[in-house]
Amino acid sequence: MATILIVDDEIDMCNLIEIYLKNEDYKCLKATNGQQALEILKNHNVDLILCDVMMPEMDGLTFVTKVRETLNTPIIMVSAKDQDMDKVLGLTAGADDYISKPFNVVELIARVKAQIRRNSKYNDNAVKNVYHFQDLTLDIDKRKVYRNAEEIILTAKEFDILRVLWQHKGMVMSAEQIYTAVWGEEDYDPDNTVMVHIRNLRKKIESDTRNPEYVVTVWGVGYKFGK
Repeated sequence: MATILIVDDEIDMCNLIEIYLKNEDYKCLKATNGQQALEILKNHNVDLILCDVMMPEMDGLTFVTKVRETLNTPIIMVSAKDQDMDKVLGLTAGADDYISKPFNVVELIARVKAQIRRNSKYNDNAVKNVYHFQDLTLDIDKRKVYRNAEEIILTAKEFDILRVLWQHKGMVMSAEQIYTAVWGEEDYDPDNTVMVHIRNLRKKIESDTRNPEYVVTVWGVGYKFGK
């Protein structure tokens, strides 16, 4: 079941679109402005975003621009502004499609299905090597890490430790397991080696190293990604 994020400050419009989409077996999340939608995207994976242009706190164009800093999720802008320049601005900001209010329900559903189908084909052919969690992004192919879209410079071993823990999210890994996965060999004292690298890694990615959000210690067992 695909998940769609609806971003519109008109509650009735949000609810109406949700009804149409649920009738097509889509799961829906809703936000009334761009800032709220960004918070939702930190903790949920969505397959498509339907976004209004005129909204309080953060308008649709700003929201789309910020989303495109880290995500390639398909975005359809839904707006009462139907001038050609408005559509150009939306598409330039990073939207994949643009539909004007009042819209035809059949057309809206058709565009949603087309974008999800196109994105699904792309993902089936691409290696999913970009991970997102809260405000942290890990790009395995480029070997880069970002927090709030700002790059964090890690050493090769720090990056690999983060990658291994992230790819085993939900699993507690011992220092021995981490060392073998990252260094590719056994060591007589893996605990200290891994501990030093994780301490340095936390200094770079955690807001509070005493209360880490990403690389968490499970006392007496090892480490895991996320609380």
